[in-house]
Amino acid sequence: MPDSAMKTASSRASSIPAGATGSPALLRESIGSIAVLTLNRPHSRNALSGEMLGALQRALADIAASKGTRAVVLAAEGSVFSAGHDLKEVTAHRRDADGGQGYARQLMNSCSAVMLAMLRLPQPIIAAVEGTATAAGCQLVATCDLAVASTVAKFCTPGVQIGLFCSTPMVALTRSVARKHAMEMLLTGNMISAEDAWRIGLVNRVVESGAAREQALALARDIATRSKAVVKLGKQAFYRQIEMGVADAYAHASEVMVENMMLHDAAEGISAFVEKRPPHWDDR
Repeated sequence: MPDSAMKTASSRASSIPAGATGSPALLRESIGSIAVLTLNRPHSRNALSGEMLGALQRALADIAASKGTRAVVLAAEGSVFSAGHDLKEVTAHRRDADGGQGYARQLMNSCSAVMLAMLRLPQPIIAAVEGTATAAGCQLVATCDLAVASTVAKFCTPGVQIGLFCSTPMVALTRSVARKHAMEMLLTGNMISAEDAWRIGLVNRVVESGAAREQALALARDIATRSKAVVKLGKQAFYRQIEMGVADAYAHASEVMVENMMLHDAAEGISAFVEKRPPHWDDR
């Protein structure tokens, strides 16, 4: 069934102010309990400009507070998922009195804030990548909890090739793939295919061209059948324990398991399993 047939009455365009093109930088719609965010600056290769980062920040804050949203899909218009930061914008600010240092700091802080908001989002967020994702665009994919890529998708962190090492994309990349794979991407800046991205763990699955959004939605719907409270608890625990040493990680995970066991939905899920019936979540 086409997505247009499944969009609920709550589907809507983003209320984010339109840019110079007259259209929002970020489109937002609801498909059942799934929020779909679409980068909507194909003419600028969906660069993570100040406008785009601000739009993402506001949308994520709204979704985090949404009781009805159970998962998020992040997609993009055009043949480029995101080319990272707008280098023309960066170059223009070199004419500032400080040589662009203030602008660069503000841009990096804004980008980092968006990436952290994605990690802290209670709902899982799934990238649907149809085109190329480079530099901070690759960082965006690596920061998503899950990623589906089409066969034509490509990825790279090319900063080293132009004298600007991809240090902030490195943070997400090194937390998604093994360090030697990350180092090769960072040191060479070379493009990798969707299959290679799957091989090194940057994406979860590779699908036919044009099917990434549909498959990401299918994955989101699967996750949406789980208890929202349990998924939120598990996502938070995942990112917290992964930064710890093994002993501390086990101690933290043990406390999370105890907290989880006391949830209403844990009691309901176990009862449903024993009684061989579907669980009825109330997300608490």
